[in-house]
Formats: sequence, structure tokens, C-alpha cells
Amino acid sequence: MATNLTVGPPTRGIIAFTIPLLIGNLFQQMYAFTDAAVVGRLIDVNALAAVGAAGGLQFLLIGFTFGAAGGLAIPTARAFGSGDFPQMRRYVAAGALISLGIAAAITLIGTLGAHTLLTWLNTPASLIENSEKFLSIAFAGAVVTMTYNFLASTIRALGDSRTPLIFLIVACVLNAGLVALFIGVFHWGVAGASTATVLAQVVSVALCLILITKRMPQLHLKRSDFHVRKEDLSECARLGLTMGFQMSVIAIGSLILQYAINGLGPDSVAAFTAAMRVDQTASAPLNSFGLAMATYVAQNRGARQWDRIRIGIFRITLVVIGVAIALGALIIFAGTPIVSLFLGDSSPGITAMAHQYLIINGGLYILLALLFVLRNSIQGMGLTGVPTIAGAMELIFRALAGIVLVTHFGFVGACLASPLAWLGALVPVTIAWFPERRRLIKRRQTDETMRQDIAAEISQAASENGLA
Repeated sequence: MATNLTVGPPTRGIIAFTIPLLIGNLFQQMYAFTDAAVVGRLIDVNALAAVGAAGGLQFLLIGFTFGAAGGLAIPTARAFGSGDFPQMRRYVAAGALISLGIAAAITLIGTLGAHTLLTWLNTPASLIENSEKFLSIAFAGAVVTMTYNFLASTIRALGDSRTPLIFLIVACVLNAGLVALFIGVFHWGVAGASTATVLAQVVSVALCLILITKRMPQLHLKRSDFHVRKEDLSECARLGLTMGFQMSVIAIGSLILQYAINGLGPDSVAAFTAAMRVDQTASAPLNSFGLAMATYVAQNRGARQWDRIRIGIFRITLVVIGVAIALGALIIFAGTPIVSLFLGDSSPGITAMAHQYLIINGGLYILLALLFVLRNSIQGMGLTGVPTIAGAMELIFRALAGIVLVTHFGFVGACLASPLAWLGALVPVTIAWFPERRRLIKRRQTDETMRQDIAAEISQAASENGLA
């Protein structure tokens, strides 16, 4: 089941690993896509706006689990790449303990503070009740979300991106059916959407555990593995919490933007929600390449394959630029019919606003593509400082868009927020990459010199023994 990304042609290996991630990422987006489509169609536009108003807070806390899980998997991938399986299991055990603490904190903060946080975000009074219902259930299921993200990231760290895809497809199909049942038949409203998502993720968790039990003996943890050393816990916490905080910092910028959009009224909130669902789905392939690069780089770092890291990053950068151009063209020219899936034909003004968002963002997807590849590759090297700075830049630029651009230009200002955030984050990541690239070359030269010296010593020793 596990796949070693330290051997074979780099480009082919990365793309093969990315394809299941891509399909899985698209299906992951189907959770939100299905929720929004069913809510918008079977309830009304205000219910869709309520789900959208809750989206920023959901991303702030639940998004933390996704970032943290990715960070926790990096030491696991590195140990797997080096062939040190006992160390790998200790990293998995440390990650499991950290994950449990994260889930408990999110559940406590989210369930007790949902109403207060929505009020702070200037959420329209007509939307608060439904937004709070949606968030309370989502946060109550945080332990399920964190567990799934951690297990899926751990499985991918061992090079298996296909099996989690199958599990995700099953969960997405189940989610779609449950959303339609809970809203269309049981009339549970927006609460039905978040309940369906949590239940579907329970199934994903169960399937991941069955896979590990039946087919991944490398991940069979013993009681002794949970006697976690301080340095193992510290390494996992450093990467996991840092990447989780990066996602949260980005989300805080989104919350500031959401605050400004909420002030524009329910129509703007509905247009932004519909456009964001399409945008997140369209950008999923770019995100998938980023996730693949984090695992690829981590495994090759563990194996000290410095040239493979440099070559892989360069080649995949060219690939994602082409993918970004194609995706941008797709949502620019087909945005209106896609947005209509959420809003129907009764809201042409809201549909036009959503398409305007897609035109601006789709035309600048190249920035997002470069950001995903370079930031995740640097994280795969185990570096956390630069990605954190990049996250802070995203926060600053999104906040500026919410405070300044939305105030002066209305919805158009909101459309410009994401491209500005991508550009702001890309600057420090790009600046950091070039010296890191030079270090990779030096490390390869140093390792080659060491191998030559060792070979010379062995040859000399053999010669001397022969003379004796």
C-alpha cells in the first residue's frame, strides 16, 4: 500500500501521487458544494447566506485541523523515507496525542462561543440563528474531523494517496444522500447539512482505521510507542501547530473580509458564498499538487535525495502553471451556469456578482499555483518560519481588502481580496526559495564528497590488507 517517492522519475511519481489527491480534493469540496446547492435550492437564498456567514468561523477552527494534520504527517513521511519505522510509529503516536488535544479545544471554543463570534462578525440579524445552528453541530463534530484529517494525512505520508480517495468518495456520496434526506424529507434546515457532513466523516474515520488494521502493518502502534519522547512530541507539535496556526492566520484575514461583506447585506453574502464554493472547487487541483509536494519533499529529505527535491519542484512548477491557466479559463467562461446551480434562475443580480468574483480570481490563478507548490515544498523540508510569514502576509492583505477596498469599492473590493493575499504570501516564499535551492545543491555536493572519501578509505583499507 505504501509508495516510496524517493525512487523513479520525479515528475511521473509526483503526478501519479497527485491524481488521487486531486480527485479526493474535488470530492472533499463536494461536501461544501452539496451543502450549498441543496440549502440554496431546497430552502432559500437567506439560508445559503447563513451557511456562508458561518463559513469564515468554520474555516478558522476546522481549517486548523487540516493544517495541523498536514504538519503532523511531515515527520512521519521523513522517517518513512529514511526507513526508520520505529521512529515513524513514535511520530504517529505523538501526532495522535496532539490531535486529541486540538479536537477538544476546538469543540469547547466553537460550541460555547458560536453566537458571540457571529455577533462580532457583524452577521446580519436575519442570518444569525441559522448560522449558529450550522456552526454548533460542525464544532461538536470536531473530534471526527480532526481524526479523519490526521489518519488520511498519515496514510498519505506513507505514499498511499489512492485508498483515502476511495474512502472519501464513499463519504461524499453518503453526505449528498444524507443532506437531501435531512433537508428535503426531514426538514431539518441548515442543521441537516452540518449533521450530514459529520456523519459522513464518521464513516471515513472507520474506513481509515480498517485499512490501517488490515493492510498497513507499519502503522500498527504498540503501547510502548505512546511512551513519547520529549523531542518527538516537540517536533510534531512544532510542525503541526505551526501549520495549523498558518491556516488560522489565513482564516482570520477571511473573517475580517467576511465582516466587511456582511455589512453589504444578504445579497452580497449569498453571491460571495456561491462564488467561493466554485472557486474552492476549481482551485482544488492546485492545492492537491501542493499537498503532494509536501509528502514528496519530506520523503526525499529523509532519504537525503537533494537533487530529486530540486528537480521535482522545478518540473511541477511548470505543470501547475499550465493547470492554473486552464482552470482560470474554465471558470471565467463557464462561471454563470456553475453559479446558477446554487442560486437557480431567480437571482440574476446575485449570479452576476458571483461571476464577477470568478473572473477576477480565475484570471490570477497562476499566483495561487506558485504559492501552493513553493510553500508546501518549504514545509516539506521541515521549515516553518517562512510559511508562517507568508500566512501573516495573507492576513494583512485580506484585512486591508476588507477594511479599505470593500469600504470604497463594495463587492469589487471583496473580489480583489484573494488575489492580493496570494501575491502578498508569494513574495516571502519566493524570496526564501532561491537560497534554499542553493543549499540543496551544496548538500548534494557535500554528500557526494563524503561518499567519495568513504569509498577511497575502503579502497585503501582493502589494498593495505591485501599487501599484509
